[in-house]
Amino acid sequence: MGLFGVIAIQAKKLTSIIRENIEVQVFLNKEIEKSNIDKLIGQMRKKPYVLQKEEVPVLKFTSKDEAAEVFLEEVGEDFTKFLDDNPLRDSFTFSINEEFQTPEEIDKIVAEIEGIPGVFEVTYMQDVVSSINENLLKVGIVLGALILILLVTVVILISNTIKLALFSQRFLIRSMQLVGATKGFIRRPFLWRAFLYGALAGVFASGIIFTLLEYGKNFIEGLQLLYDIELLAMLFGTLILLGALMSWLSTYRSINKYLNMSLDELY
Repeated sequence: MGLFGVIAIQAKKLTSIIRENIEVQVFLNKEIEKSNIDKLIGQMRKKPYVLQKEEVPVLKFTSKDEAAEVFLEEVGEDFTKFLDDNPLRDSFTFSINEEFQTPEEIDKIVAEIEGIPGVFEVTYMQDVVSSINENLLKVGIVLGALILILLVTVVILISNTIKLALFSQRFLIRSMQLVGATKGFIRRPFLWRAFLYGALAGVFASGIIFTLLEYGKNFIEGLQLLYDIELLAMLFGTLILLGALMSWLSTYRSINKYLNMSLDELY
């Protein structure tokens, strides 16, 4: 389960990295004044849908002269030699916050920007956005199904293991009943021990996964980019808590079974 959790975290991180590189490009009218460009960019930096990295908006302005230089570097041909005027336009690009990266939200953003005076055209990679959202949904369904199947399997294995462990102590449980011990008193040491062992199993599993990830960072190029310590900490906490709870619940069910058995059934 921990490994599937790591895969899910890394898939989410990879998707976030890809989405951060999806840009919206805004072309401006040729007659727009420099003061209006500065004002427009200042307004755009404050928009909630513009991605912020370390509290800095991911937005870049490109003048038509800079665009001409880029064109010359990429194509190797200076079109200004046979054209009287630079046909390119001033523009700016920005990345979109992940929460706004649905086709519906992006269409709203595009419509809003197109309505701003001085804007000529707005373009973005629509097919890429749709493809990412579709693939993310498919991956989520597959991982969710696998985790659910694995969870059921783990619960069954833990339950059967605990049943076998308690089977050897069924006469001890009966002896405690015969001397007048209450069900709660009998359950308590078994439940506490089960909770502790389950938590320790979660700690052990988390330690193995963390060690493998730390080891893998040194040998797998790019793995560091998919490393999210906060999500991993949440995953490890979940593994520890889940291990403790599953062990506790399985023990509770099994010990109740022996507490309610007759003497003949114990044999």
